[in-house]
Amino acid sequence: MAESIDTWRDLLVNKKTFAHVATLMPDGTPQSTPVWIDYVNGKVLVNSARGRVKDKNLKPGSPVAISITDPDNPYRYVQIRGKVSRITEQGASEHIDKMAKKYLGKDKYPFAKPGEVRVLFEIEPGAVSGTK
Repeated sequence: MAESIDTWRDLLVNKKTFAHVATLMPDGTPQSTPVWIDYVNGKVLVNSARGRVKDKNLKPGSPVAISITDPDNPYRYVQIRGKVSRITEQGASEHIDKMAKKYLGKDKYPFAKPGEVRVLFEIEPGAVSGTK
């Protein structure tokens, strides 16, 4: 990595920051979505539901670009480029509840749809840069 991701740990863990996650569509065009973000054991975590565009675009090894702006200083940001290292449904429902607590102050994710299956994408950071 060009720089240490720990420089921006507060944006990944402590602050209610929205990340923009860019994936590649099947035709090679980019697609970007704002998401809640988490960082655990050196991996960036993104939670989604089966059937969404991110879910369709991301497979193990898929390239991902993430940008996060500091809500307290819009001139401070981090960009992370990496690859999907793991995809799992295991623990994904509990994880979205954790994110609902962080972002909404709610114990349970309130936007779940009947029959919705949550999926957790673990992203291995490869290149990290930004403004401090």
